[in-house]
Amino acid sequence: MLFNSIEYLWFFPTIFIFYWILGRYSTLQNQNVFLLLASYFFYGSWSIFFLSILIFSTFLDYSLAFKVSSPSKKTAKTFLTLSVISNLGILAVFKYYNFFVNELTESLTNVGIHASLPLLKLLVPVGISFYTFHGLSYVFDIYRDKQKPIKNIVDYALFVSFFPLLVAGPIERAGHLVPQISQKRIFNFKQAREGCYLILYGFFKKIVIADSLANIVNVTFEIHQNYTAMSLMLTAIAFSFQIYCDFSGYSDIAMGSSKLLGFEILSNFKFPYFSKNIKEFWKRWHISLSSWFREYLFIPLGGSKGSTLKTIRNIALVFVFSGFWHGANWTFLIWGSIHALIYIVYVLSQKKNANQPANLFRKTVQIVSTFGLVTIAWVFFRAKTISEALSYLRSIIANLYDCPDKFFTGEGLANTQVIPYILAVVLIDWKIRKEERNIAVPIIKNTTFLIVLLIVFKLITNKEAQFIYFQF
Repeated sequence: MLFNSIEYLWFFPTIFIFYWILGRYSTLQNQNVFLLLASYFFYGSWSIFFLSILIFSTFLDYSLAFKVSSPSKKTAKTFLTLSVISNLGILAVFKYYNFFVNELTESLTNVGIHASLPLLKLLVPVGISFYTFHGLSYVFDIYRDKQKPIKNIVDYALFVSFFPLLVAGPIERAGHLVPQISQKRIFNFKQAREGCYLILYGFFKKIVIADSLANIVNVTFEIHQNYTAMSLMLTAIAFSFQIYCDFSGYSDIAMGSSKLLGFEILSNFKFPYFSKNIKEFWKRWHISLSSWFREYLFIPLGGSKGSTLKTIRNIALVFVFSGFWHGANWTFLIWGSIHALIYIVYVLSQKKNANQPANLFRKTVQIVSTFGLVTIAWVFFRAKTISEALSYLRSIIANLYDCPDKFFTGEGLANTQVIPYILAVVLIDWKIRKEERNIAVPIIKNTTFLIVLLIVFKLITNKEAQFIYFQF
């Protein structure tokens, strides 16, 4: 079930009404059971098989957590290892098995060995990377004595499968969400109003901005050889804003839906394209994932406390794993590697530039250059293959070199239509950013009628489009 579907438009109001009736006239346990069943219905609407994998993963970590909390470090480490292997094993089978088999088969063929290795005809369960990381963070926190095992199976299952964040995050921590699950929730009108505005803004970003940009981006990437340098550059920028509005739009709807149910979930975006450097970008983009890798991989590896060489190694590993987390394709590994390289260069040059004065011109140059580097990396993320990404970038350079007079002319000039969508997002984010808030209440409140009209128009004229991060 998609947020931007007719099914969700009847599903959520129905859940909302019965949920708060139970909250008023029944017990907290019954309210949580109802929300858990609603979450399973939401996820099971894709596939009962997907739901069975989610339930199995949930019960696995719930059971192992009690052993991970053992006072015996040997026992605790054994069952932690078992949990990690089980979770990553499930992820590997469904998401990475066929990729590795194909790569191995191709490698053997290249050296003259013809092997026919079996492939699995399995669909990747929606959101498997997200709920797997939910479970892993839980057992890691128990092992580090930051979290006690959750005795109530309903509370733990709801933490893993809470439907607003189940399929595309944010990646919650048990220490943040479970206390909200285990205590009575009272309807708060201000919180609910903020939730409504967040949902509205999320729909605006997804349906009006992201889906409109997608129509242009998809066509241009398919036949990029036919377009001018300016059109290709605009399209690359358009994809940067498409993926931002698509993913942050989902996060806004998730946060808004959660607020309407009395929950405050982690914020996943804080105006990342206004970042002055790559480090700041990763503090503002997909915050729950970047903080997950920092807390559970980067710091355990030693972080930046060791030698410069070890710091570089740790940064590289984090970004390579982050890239591979997104999908079984070399393009994602290249995307992660590009970010690793940019991050390493920034870290190495940080001391040298630390005392340089910050002025408006310098800040603008930093923001534009950071966005430019991030956009180049997004080309690899969007492309189906590495060769396609390189061909796209080569087309820009070749057209600039061979046909500089056609920069503002030629086929594909219509891609300038992406500019109003991009400007709309930049201006709204710039306005909200002044207060460093993710809730655009004043802006959305003052333009509600116009935004609703735009959303309805786009719903009528465009087909229902899946969120990009649902594939991860």
